[in-house]
Amino acid sequence: MVAQILMKLISLNVGLPRIVEWNGNPVATGIFKDPVPGSVRLRTLNLDGDRQADLSVHGGVSKAVYAYPAEHYEFWKKELPAMKLPYGMFGENFTTEGLSEDSVNVGDRFRIGKAEVMATEPRLPCYKLAIKFGRADIIRKFLQSRRTGFYFAVLEEGAVRAGDEIELISRDANNIAIADITRLYAFERDDLETLRRAVTLEALSESWRGYFAHQIQKLTG
Repeated sequence: MVAQILMKLISLNVGLPRIVEWNGNPVATGIFKDPVPGSVRLRTLNLDGDRQADLSVHGGVSKAVYAYPAEHYEFWKKELPAMKLPYGMFGENFTTEGLSEDSVNVGDRFRIGKAEVMATEPRLPCYKLAIKFGRADIIRKFLQSRRTGFYFAVLEEGAVRAGDEIELISRDANNIAIADITRLYAFERDDLETLRRAVTLEALSESWRGYFAHQIQKLTG
């Protein structure tokens, strides 16, 4: 008998946008998140008490909430031994246990507390991550590590809290993992077979599908 992996919400993190200085200029960012106790309502666009600063890059229906595996923190503690790395450090709303970019498919549906969510895409690092960490090289390190975390769309609003179990409701039959999207974007851009499968994913945003369609066009001439 194979033991089931327990999937759990370890930390629930929220934060409103703030203005910080970066390269001598004021920048609005919502990447600063702190763990909160108790129950918080997860809504279609975000959690109560949380908001994204730049909706052209973050947020929206397909990126309502950002999840990051707690297991990755051990890697980063070794990679960045001088830094304090509390949960929420990567700007994630959900610090999870038992989920990974390899095991979660685009389109997988989960029950967390009273809410239902669907995995949509990986997180690509931007300069806001460099602001949070105070070092520009974190953007390259983050992408190269392939420890991107992933976004959820909210299918059913409801209350969530740290300690909630994460239940897999349905597995997307296309079998394209979150890790595959990152791989096609940054590492194996010529994997035509997987690119052709990726552009058919209804759960993947139009911007991603358009990007992959362009890649296919370049490869096939």
